Amino acid sequence: MKKKIWISLMLLCTTSLSSFACDICGCGVGSYYLGILPEFNKRFIGLRYQHKTLQTHLGPSGQRTPITADETYQSTELWGGWNIGSRFRVLAFVPYNFNKRESQTGDGTKNGLGDIALMGYYKLLDHSGTLGERLLVQSIWLGGGVKVPTGKYEPSERLAIQESPNNFQLGTASTDFTLNAAYDIRYNDLGLNTNVNYKINTENKYNYRYGNKLTANMLAYYKFRLANVVTVAPNAGVLYETAEKDVENNKYDVEVSGGYSLSAVAGLEVAMKGLAFGANYQNVRSQDLAAGRARAGNRVMVHLSLPF
Repeated sequence: MKKKIWISLMLLCTTSLSSFACDICGCGVGSYYLGILPEFNKRFIGLRYQHKTLQTHLGPSGQRTPITADETYQSTELWGGWNIGSRFRVLAFVPYNFNKRESQTGDGTKNGLGDIALMGYYKLLDHSGTLGERLLVQSIWLGGGVKVPTGKYEPSERLAIQESPNNFQLGTASTDFTLNAAYDIRYNDLGLNTNVNYKINTENKYNYRYGNKLTANMLAYYKFRLANVVTVAPNAGVLYETAEKDVENNKYDVEVSGGYSLSAVAGLEVAMKGLAFGANYQNVRSQDLAAGRARAGNRVMVHLSLPF
């Protein structure tokens, strides 16, 4: 049994660190960071808020220039989950985005509905047993999803600004697909949670295709149970994102696009009967975005959910 556990763990860790070479990592249109899902037996509904920043129009060495822009991406997201029987799970995301750009050459805002996404999972492994005198629980979920073009896309944004990532959009105007995997192993109250999402983008009607993107995170957590009514779970780990370059007219790579970022993540999850909430802070430790012409800032996410 020990051998089986370690093989499973090594496979998921390897997958989460794979380098598949969309949008600038973590900002703008389409980011699918999941983290630790709230605990629920049948279904839940909730709200998530995310705050991200991005500097664009940087110089060749990453320095600020007279046309450097400071962009802020905020989203309030209605999300929910449904467990269908003991093996199937569906997640849905409906974002409303607030984009803001500030620069010496002019400011701008874009507010509105983003791209709605739906993901389905199948529980491949559901194991519960003991190791020594301690409880050992592990699960593996595999699935896929689709993102539909409900958010507004403005082709004039790409045409007007050639030396900046095509990121200041509410949506991509394309139907895109995701491949997903999630693994959780818990030894008594100490656990490790891994999520991997690979997003496959298609070309939109404006002959623009965002680069495919990999998002992977691994979080260690510990559950403190208070008076058998509240569970508090501090967690910490890493978040890795990498995207291929965007493509125009099905053949030209967009030089100012793609890249990677690696972030350290720390957060807290709280669960009680009928209510769960949490927050995390993502500190960018390493990045190379848009051929060095963009720099992502640290990020914050908070959520509140109601299991029922």
